[in-house]
Amino acid sequence: MFPARRHRPAPYLWSEEEICCLLREAGALRPRLRAATYQALFGLLAVTGMRIGEAIALGRGDVDLHAGVITIRHAKFDRERLVPLHLTATDALGRYAAERDHLCPRPRGTTFFLSGAGTPLQRSSADKVLREITTAMGIRTQAVRPRAHDLRRRFAVATLIAWHKAGMDVDEHIGVLSAYLGHVHPGDTCWYLSAAPELMALAARRLDEHDREQR
Repeated sequence: MFPARRHRPAPYLWSEEEICCLLREAGALRPRLRAATYQALFGLLAVTGMRIGEAIALGRGDVDLHAGVITIRHAKFDRERLVPLHLTATDALGRYAAERDHLCPRPRGTTFFLSGAGTPLQRSSADKVLREITTAMGIRTQAVRPRAHDLRRRFAVATLIAWHKAGMDVDEHIGVLSAYLGHVHPGDTCWYLSAAPELMALAARRLDEHDREQR
């Protein structure tokens, strides 16, 4: 009788320490190519907020390590966008590419990220690895289920927290973040900001300061 509402899983709030632990655990996987791939993949998701499907689908030509830019050719709604990288991210991807080519000089695919067997990485395999690592870390339970997509949300929240602390006008810059994440509307970006206590506290403080200035 009533229109169905879209159900969104409860987001998991990744901490910086947990992300560092995730990357360490990924780097300990075997074989070595598998470890290098997942360490680079999860790191890229954490520092760019890319969708995991976008990252896995990247071709080698889509990652320009000289310009420090990733081209996502088929994002959501078949949109194309550019993702500029921080120098540290470019360096990390460059190290991965060098190790990947050394360990697998004759890959069986043209994607940037390869499986341990040298084939294109599969989303199901990446999800399985993340489940195994988060279970080993002790943060996955029946009620709490961290996902790769939560790294995207964490990037958005961390960016806005940094803007608040720097005194930037968030309303003025939210469109930039929305475009970087590949959202069609800025309103889609706002969903990522729910249930983030530190961000809500900063926003409330800024609003209170604004109200006092207007009195």
